[in-house]
Amino acid sequence: MGKNFEWTQRAEISLGALATPATAGNESAVKNKSLSSSESMRAVAPAVREESLKLVQRLFLTPGQRPPKSVMFVGVDSGNACSRLCGVIAEMLAENVAGSVCLVDGNFRAPVLADAFGVENHHGLADSLRQEGPVRGFATQVRAQGLWLVSSGSLEKDSLSLLNGGRMKQRIGELKGEFEYVLVHVPALNVFEDALAFGQLVDGAVLVVEANATRREAAIRAADRLRQAGIMVLGAVLNNRTFAIPKALYERV
Repeated sequence: MGKNFEWTQRAEISLGALATPATAGNESAVKNKSLSSSESMRAVAPAVREESLKLVQRLFLTPGQRPPKSVMFVGVDSGNACSRLCGVIAEMLAENVAGSVCLVDGNFRAPVLADAFGVENHHGLADSLRQEGPVRGFATQVRAQGLWLVSSGSLEKDSLSLLNGGRMKQRIGELKGEFEYVLVHVPALNVFEDALAFGQLVDGAVLVVEANATRREAAIRAADRLRQAGIMVLGAVLNNRTFAIPKALYERV
């Protein structure tokens, strides 16, 4: 088996109740219910944090491996709590490494991470693409352990057109130079093409698959699209699992 499959095997983690079935396919519901400022990232169940730590260890801290330093988290479908997963993973990573971690909200379609961490969604990624100044000036420290957040920023009509520009490549490159780890959350792959643009700027991608919701064919197709675009698939996370992981799915993802 190739390296992609080995990474996938190490990332077969169930993340319990990260998603609420009633919010599946509804990004606004996810924003209002799953990631409201009244529900802190720290409010997740201990079991979820434990599983998240396992993923952090397998993806970033496995001895003898050269870990990725910049990772994109992308859901196959919308409404699968990929943003919440990315936030929890960023927290766990920051708590277990000496270097700083930067979480980037690259979802210009339905940004939620600023609200999740209780900070204002302004002067973030979109602003850094239009303005000058050190990239760290567009980041907000949200945890004492060395976790920083670059929110999606002040979104305007031209924001989406900035995704594929050279300025985005420059700014992500600056973030990779400023922080030890960079984790990027992007919109679902089966809805928008944004992940294909962001994936060119990071070391690889982690797919988030929703148990009982994401179709097997959709997950395989999403992984194939990433690989065809030259994006390394580092692993897959099966969210909301209530049954054994379907081996056939992960053998293809």
